[in-house]
Amino acid sequence: MNVEISFRTSTEVSIGLEERIYTVDSSGASISSGYSISLLHHYCSKLPHDEYFFPKPSFYYSEDSGGTICNIILPSNAPINQIASTPQSSVNAAKKDACLKAIEELHKLGALTDHLLPLQNSVLEEETLLVSSDSGSSEADEDSRGELHEMLVPAVLKESWTNLENCVLLYAYYIKFIPNPEDRSYKEFALFVKSPLPKEAERMELDLHLSRRRSVMTKLTPSGVAEFKREEIMQAQHFQEMFFKVILDRSELLSEFVTLGNVFLSSSSSTFYLLLPVILSNCENKVTVDWGIVQRCLSSPLFKSPVAAAKIENFPSDVCLHLVNGCRSIRDIENSLVYATHKRAFYFITSIVGEKNGYSPYRDSGTLNHLEHLNMSGIHLKYPEQPLLHAKPLFKLHNLLHNRKPEDSESNELEEYFIDLPPELCQLKIIGFSKEIGSSLSLLPSIMHRLENLLVAIELKHVLEALTTEKCQERFSLERLESLGDSFLKFAVARHLFLLHDALDEGELTRRRSNVVNNSNLFKLATRRNLQVYIRDQPFDPFQFFPLGHPCPVICTKETKGTVHPQSSCQVDHAKSEVRCSRNHHWLQKKTISDVVEALVGAFIVDRGFQAATAFLRWIGIRVDFQGSQLNSICAASKRFMPLSSLLDIGDLENLLGYQFLHKGLLLQAIVHPSFNRHGGGCYQRLEFLGDAVLDYLITSYLFSLYPKLKPGQLTDLRSVSVNNKSFANVAVDRRLHKFLMCDSCHLNEAIEKYVDFITLSPDRGLFEGPKCPKALGDLVESCFGAILLDTGFNLNRVWKIMLSILDPIKSLSSVQLNPIREVQELSQCYNWDLQFLVAKVGRNFSVDAKVNAGDVPLCVCSSNINRKEAIRTTAHQLYVKLKALGYAPKSKSLDEVLKGSPKNEAKLIGYDETPIDVTVPDIIGFENMKLQESLVNDFNPKTRSSKKTTSSGVSCISPGSRPFEVKAARGSASGESHSRTARSQLYEICAINCWKPPLFECCKEEGPSHLRSFTYRVIVEIEEAPDMILECFSSPRTTKKAAAEHAAEGALWYLKHEGYLQ
Repeated sequence: MNVEISFRTSTEVSIGLEERIYTVDSSGASISSGYSISLLHHYCSKLPHDEYFFPKPSFYYSEDSGGTICNIILPSNAPINQIASTPQSSVNAAKKDACLKAIEELHKLGALTDHLLPLQNSVLEEETLLVSSDSGSSEADEDSRGELHEMLVPAVLKESWTNLENCVLLYAYYIKFIPNPEDRSYKEFALFVKSPLPKEAERMELDLHLSRRRSVMTKLTPSGVAEFKREEIMQAQHFQEMFFKVILDRSELLSEFVTLGNVFLSSSSSTFYLLLPVILSNCENKVTVDWGIVQRCLSSPLFKSPVAAAKIENFPSDVCLHLVNGCRSIRDIENSLVYATHKRAFYFITSIVGEKNGYSPYRDSGTLNHLEHLNMSGIHLKYPEQPLLHAKPLFKLHNLLHNRKPEDSESNELEEYFIDLPPELCQLKIIGFSKEIGSSLSLLPSIMHRLENLLVAIELKHVLEALTTEKCQERFSLERLESLGDSFLKFAVARHLFLLHDALDEGELTRRRSNVVNNSNLFKLATRRNLQVYIRDQPFDPFQFFPLGHPCPVICTKETKGTVHPQSSCQVDHAKSEVRCSRNHHWLQKKTISDVVEALVGAFIVDRGFQAATAFLRWIGIRVDFQGSQLNSICAASKRFMPLSSLLDIGDLENLLGYQFLHKGLLLQAIVHPSFNRHGGGCYQRLEFLGDAVLDYLITSYLFSLYPKLKPGQLTDLRSVSVNNKSFANVAVDRRLHKFLMCDSCHLNEAIEKYVDFITLSPDRGLFEGPKCPKALGDLVESCFGAILLDTGFNLNRVWKIMLSILDPIKSLSSVQLNPIREVQELSQCYNWDLQFLVAKVGRNFSVDAKVNAGDVPLCVCSSNINRKEAIRTTAHQLYVKLKALGYAPKSKSLDEVLKGSPKNEAKLIGYDETPIDVTVPDIIGFENMKLQESLVNDFNPKTRSSKKTTSSGVSCISPGSRPFEVKAARGSASGESHSRTARSQLYEICAINCWKPPLFECCKEEGPSHLRSFTYRVIVEIEEAPDMILECFSSPRTTKKAAAEHAAEGALWYLKHEGYLQ
């Protein structure tokens, strides 16, 4: 059982036998009427509150002929506003009975868990969240840096031809290379696969970025079907194994003999495709394998048996050269790959330089020739008269998928680097392996990595297409889509919870939404749908590239997984330390997986709108659906706020907002602070919760569409600057919305006046100086937008237009400033300073010292504030200003500078494709009756005239004057409980609930002899909100005083109900 239950206390010393006990059947939790008092206080203390409002219950007592009645008024942000006890023998008993009834009612409404605890301590809801069997250590689980997951191998690349028939048909895709500038030659290559590529990938285009601002555009072109015989497949596999050894693991080529084909006998390759040199026909729709090159390379002595290679071939002296490994034909040496022993490097031989030999000048040694230069290194040439070999170094493989920063000093036309080598210092390795082949091979790993990623994305797209009737966007990218998806997810979940749980307060709604959208839950939902296998978050590492012919040397099994991938490897820079294994395992941060979910939501919104995004959320396990009837019920219930209309001019407020409400009760609710509790309960906090969510999405959509080139981090920064309470507070002041705020907190009113004066009088509106911004001002803007959203039937097009007109100070982005704490931290990191914030409590304030060593000069700034966070923010801002004044500035551009240089598009509302709900127009008859009643009774002078109305039961009601109001009824009177209570107790309860004086009962007439005595009672009810309204009701004669008083009370209740004041 929760610790909180075991430590409950009460003012009651013991539980008497007469005390009632409430028991929850599902959990067995129970509580007595005595302990219910402390639990009710505890529940109220957990309701949303701030320094200006602390929620607690209020108790009122009245006497009834049956005993004492306790009436409880709960805080305005509680789901119920009042509760009354049954008549009891004492005040204490009445209080216990009322508190127990309140606890019972709160539990039935869902405000208390089945363990009778406030909901903030509850577990996640099964209908909303994925329940995990290992969720007991959620905090530790959340702090875990990552988990090991397998990466999905595209299905089209997995189909093998291991069970060879006499011939194999493979689909061919010609790879076209378009260099920029066009001064390099590339050998034509093609991709061959067993299954055809999907339409979205068969014409993939990719721009590869080389050094010195060079680039190569590559394009795939479908080129028909090629037929391979059994021997040709073997040759093709050997050729692919050979060239991957050259570009990925050339150390094997240092030996005199290399065996090909063994990797295919024991290979557990996860991909099956061939990359082969081809001959392009006149039309690009057909290619044939260049078997001449394949067979010539494989005929190299390096790949022959030692016996075959030992056979000495006799060549005429004029057509051969002496190499390290013997005399070789010039024809074999040209366009081949050699190994220079004195340089320990591989080179492509492009030609024989007949006019140069060992006696020719060496270019970097002044007057020395090649012979003399090598002699200085202890190398002596035996055949200095041999012509030199013109060679280009074998390339180092790079990731060509990312942009390289250009350098102004570099030229696009920089010539290739070549070197002249003496033949006798070279070993011939691969015949016919030309520089053009090497240039093409340097591009292929990057091309195949991008193609694999695209194929994985297409497979995921096909999975997700089942959710909608139309196709979604072709490519998925985390980056900017994540911000858009995050804001929509919060809005959709907030709307769902708001409508589903009309009795939950803003704090509990926020907690439930957080439980749905937090990274931990998104991670669990994503892994349940196996989305993690589609994620590839590492940059391409050519040396972790393991295609067919180059198998992964690290074999990973269930038994060896912990050794191959120790947990410690996840806690360091995984880009440098992660090991690629045979099962494609990689470490994934949980946040990465949850970010993918948000990015997919954003992708659906951008490409197919709200409905597709909603379908995806439903598929993954997040409920965001709602019914129009739920909205209509909330709009209808807002009528209970209509009596407040007499306290302000609704038309003026509507003009400030630029919107005329159908349900004006929603607007009235939007301006009621939780400290105001004279109207039957309810405040703006729930609307604030909804308004915050819709504004977050609208502003994110605005920024997303306005700045199409803004980087994800910059977009997030701009969003945090725009969507915050202080920005909204300034809007409230600009629009004078604060003048309509209803609150009963003097301290809050004073704080608002100070802040308004500061904002009005300060031209620069300093963000981190001056009085503290009362949160209620920002809440007011959010709650008004929440009310507008409901009143329009969730018509975001209308809310969007209102947002553009009202939030001008935000959308203009004239004073963009990030969190000063972050700014000073980034500046300190930039200069490797040690930054410290020292916080101390001094009286009621927090004093903060910020210290930093700027260069060799220590700098200290101090400030104080009643709020700890504000004190730190102000201190950080002051320190940042001082550091900038000393000439220290961040190396990266500020957000202001970035925005000035960013291209702009027209802002638009992204993805909204829902049909607005037809919100039922409120019933105006009741409200008009209230106005009609006012016109009738105002004809009488309350001091000199009176009006009598005689009811059919003989009860006389005198109303000297009145004004329209709505009487708050006891909760049970509308639910069938009134028959169990007397009319007097109900009238006492109504007066207590509305904070009126208790009704005054007096016997005004006694008649008849002693044995036939009759009594006439009158009851007087004073309406404090309407000083000119006095209700006086007389009973008909009754044989007992109790019956006469009861009849008078019935008359008062009848009158209030008959005239429409009491529902």
